Amino acid sequence: MERSNVDLMDVLAFVRVVETGAFARAADRMGISKSILSRRVARLEEQLGARLLTRSAQGAQPTEVGQAYFARASNILAELEAAQEVVAEAVTQIAGPIRLSAPISFGVPHLAPALADFAARHPKVELDISFEDRAVDLLAGGFDLAVRIGNLQDSALIARRIAPVRKVPIASPSYLEAHGRPQHPRDLAGHDILVYSSEQWRFRVGGRWEHVRGRPRMRADNGEMLRAAAVAGLGICILPSFIAAPEIESGGVEVLLPDYPLEESGLHAVMPPGRATTARVRALVDFLVARFGPEPDWDPCWLAAAAD
Repeated sequence: MERSNVDLMDVLAFVRVVETGAFARAADRMGISKSILSRRVARLEEQLGARLLTRSAQGAQPTEVGQAYFARASNILAELEAAQEVVAEAVTQIAGPIRLSAPISFGVPHLAPALADFAARHPKVELDISFEDRAVDLLAGGFDLAVRIGNLQDSALIARRIAPVRKVPIASPSYLEAHGRPQHPRDLAGHDILVYSSEQWRFRVGGRWEHVRGRPRMRADNGEMLRAAAVAGLGICILPSFIAAPEIESGGVEVLLPDYPLEESGLHAVMPPGRATTARVRALVDFLVARFGPEPDWDPCWLAAAAD
C-alpha cells in the first residue's frame, strides 16, 4: 500500500460512520452527501485492502479489523485537531519567542527603546535580539524578523515598509568657517569628505542624478564614527537623518545643500513567509510602523534645518 495515497478525509469519513453508527448521520455531521461519504469509505477500504465496515439496514458496524483501525485512526485525528488548535493559538495570541536582527546604528538609539516598550505591553512575548550591520540569512539564522535599511532586493521574503530613510549632508560650523560652505554639489570636489565604506554620493540636480567626489579624508563602516569625525571638523559626510539628527538639533553640525536632494530609501520589516503569519510577529511589525511611521520623529529637525 502506498500510505501517502490515503486521504485523511476518507479516514475521517470512516471514523464518523463508526462514531454515529450510520452513513446518513455521519454525512450530516460532516456536511456532505451520503453518496460522497460512502464513496470515501469505499475508497479507503480499497486502498487498505480490507473491509472495515459491515453494512446493514440498521446502520454500519466496524469489522474486527475495522475496530482496530478505528481505535488508532480516531486517536490520530484527535492529535491532528489538537495540533491545529496549537497553530490557531499561535497565530491569534501575542505570545512566544521572536528572534530579531537589526543594524547597530539604528538599533541602539531607536529600536532598543521601542522594543522595550513593546515587551512591556506584551509580557508573554520573549525577545531575542541581535544588533549587527551585516545582512543576516533569516532562514539559516532562525530569525523571525529583520529590520533593514535601503532598497530591498527581490526575494522570497515578505517585506513591509516602516518609514522613509533620508540622507543629509552635514559638516561642523568650524569646518565650514575654515573651508567655506558648498553651494552646489559640484563644489564638494574641493572638500574633505568622510565616506561610509564604498558609498557613492549622488545628488538630484535639475532633472537628473549627478555623482560627485571629494577628497576622502576618512572611510568607516559605522555612522556614529563618521558623525563624530564631522563634529570634530574633519570634513563633510552624508548620513541617514536618524544618525545625524542629535547633532543637527544641538548645532554640532549644519545641514548642507538643501536644494539638492539625495536618494531616499526605506526602513523595512523583513520576514520569512511562515513567520509573517504569527500574531506576535504581526503585532511587533504593526507596533514599529505606528512608532516610526509614516514620518519618523527624527526628521523634523532635518526638515527645519534644510528650510532655513
